[in-house]
Amino acid sequence: QVQLVESGGGSVQPGGSLRLSCVASGISSSESDMGWYRQPPGQQRGPVASITHYGSTSYIDSVKGRFTISRDYAKNTVYLQMNSLKPEDTAVYYCYCRSTIGTSYWGQGTQVTVSS
Repeated sequence: QVQLVESGGGSVQPGGSLRLSCVASGISSSESDMGWYRQPPGQQRGPVASITHYGSTSYIDSVKGRFTISRDYAKNTVYLQMNSLKPEDTAVYYCYCRSTIGTSYWGQGTQVTVSS
């Protein structure tokens, strides 16, 4: 059974930083693409950043230069380092893992709140 468990969310002031972690079990992350989506209040869930199984990364324009996605293959973990946070980054952040056959798995989500 595949499970993704996120951690690292919380409340921070504008300009602050948070680091999200997502540990995958039941699937080999070295053969899977992984990434993060977010769902702001009252909005639909949308992509934030992704990293392929060979380490290629991509970001949405609004987080480029502020967020960094990385992964630790040995720990089956993907990270999202978020710097210079803005109120518009407030959302529930979801980790996903996509297998080689295209099946996607999701974590339960972690709340990030950016407010003064």
